[in-house]
Amino acid sequence: MSADSVTVLLERVRQGDGDAINALMPVVYGELRRLAHSYLRGAGRDRTLQATALVNEAYIKLVESGQQTIHNRSHFFALAARVMRQIMIDYARAQASQKRGGGAEKLELREEILSLDRDSSQVLAIHEALDRLAAEDPRKAQLIEMRFFGGMTAEEAADATGISAQQVYRELRLAQAWLHKELSA
Repeated sequence: MSADSVTVLLERVRQGDGDAINALMPVVYGELRRLAHSYLRGAGRDRTLQATALVNEAYIKLVESGQQTIHNRSHFFALAARVMRQIMIDYARAQASQKRGGGAEKLELREEILSLDRDSSQVLAIHEALDRLAAEDPRKAQLIEMRFFGGMTAEEAADATGISAQQVYRELRLAQAWLHKELSA
């Protein structure tokens, strides 16, 4: 997928071109689906939130939201990461409200932790820790969100945030250490 084609289509959407919305979906769908699969891997056959539903809901929220202007491909996928995270959190909350009991357990931030049906309490704990991190350092929280919920590379996150890839790596290491400490307490 060409970053230019996504940016051009996003500009057409911003200008009110209804056909551009229909043209955008096939261009970004594969990448969004890949991201959704990575979030949901390990949930097993019995999970009820499917990658297709996650992609479709995220896409609808992104495109139909008139509140945000999406500037380019990197910005689109950074916003997609945030929207998918919120959808997953809402789903995890619904799953957790259906369960009873359970004890506190130590958590570690790993990509494979995002298995929602099995680990909804872990997803919620990560969400709460990210909220605390955002209160202290919003950029570090945003980078974690882009990496673990958005599947973005350091280079893509650097492009979306306007900092260097090396700075992204440094900030991610610090953020992961902070989250590890929070989740292990």
